[in-house]
Amino acid sequence: MLPVQFKSLFIFSLLFISFTLSAQGKLRPAGKLSQESIERLHLSEDTLVVLSYAVVNDTSADTRFLACRSLITALVRALKMENSFKYPFERLKSVSVLAPPDSSFRVFTWQLFVNDSTYRHYGAIQMNSKELKLFPLIDRRFEMTGLPNREQLPPNRWYGAVYFNLRPFDTRQGRKYLLFGFDGFSFFDKRKVLEVLSFDEKGEPVFGAPVFERDGKTEEQRIILEYTADAKVRLNWDEQYQMILMDHLIPFPSPYTGGMMYVPDGSYDGFKLVKGRWKFVNKVFNDSQDEAPRPNPVLDEKSRRNIIGGSGNPQKKGKKE
Repeated sequence: MLPVQFKSLFIFSLLFISFTLSAQGKLRPAGKLSQESIERLHLSEDTLVVLSYAVVNDTSADTRFLACRSLITALVRALKMENSFKYPFERLKSVSVLAPPDSSFRVFTWQLFVNDSTYRHYGAIQMNSKELKLFPLIDRRFEMTGLPNREQLPPNRWYGAVYFNLRPFDTRQGRKYLLFGFDGFSFFDKRKVLEVLSFDEKGEPVFGAPVFERDGKTEEQRIILEYTADAKVRLNWDEQYQMILMDHLIPFPSPYTGGMMYVPDGSYDGFKLVKGRWKFVNKVFNDSQDEAPRPNPVLDEKSRRNIIGGSGNPQKKGKKE
């Protein structure tokens, strides 16, 4: 059960919603920041840096809670400055800030550690506009049972994660964006998340889309890998292979819970973009061989030397150089 203060923080975070429709009609793209605005935003960033560091690193649960609450209000206050979209927040290391190449929007996400088995995520999507157009992201992951990978979600019912990569791709329905994220999930298990973000006809964000194809079926709206906290698991875009690469996970008896945990087996699966859909690729790297491997000599027969300095095969006695 959540402590009372963290429940109140969830309610407090809903106040984010009041900023969702702050700009109506056609958006005017953000223009150049004035020198005065840059200086004010720089001071605001100083505050955000301190607060976000406390959210992630402070040992006191109460202090983390208070810092997170203050971070929400301070971030909204900063973003309400005219043309704030142009300010990069480069020093804000404890908050992920990602934008696509077309700079049409950017996503802020961060994580709050509640206790050993509970994490909460916070975030917002800021559109590229002169006046603030902000969509708060309300983490309702704790209400979702199993792996919620087959449902489209609105921003007020977001599967929370801290995003570390963003990549656009085109479909017949228009442009969509891949969001690669991390979910602290629980003490024993972590999750990597591959989310799909798009914007509907009203310009509002939608999370999830049936663009992942396995065996001819497109049932998954997002990809979620759950694995033991002891493991390091990859789920990211690979520029060299031009595809999504992810560890192949297998079940293994857990020494901690008595149940099963998932660990990588050393092989990789993937998804490759084909006509707007991400088609599953099983075992991307096929390293099988026709025969079992055997040790090879460092030097061939002609170049090996015996231990007393002679050349050739030392077992062929009497043979001169």
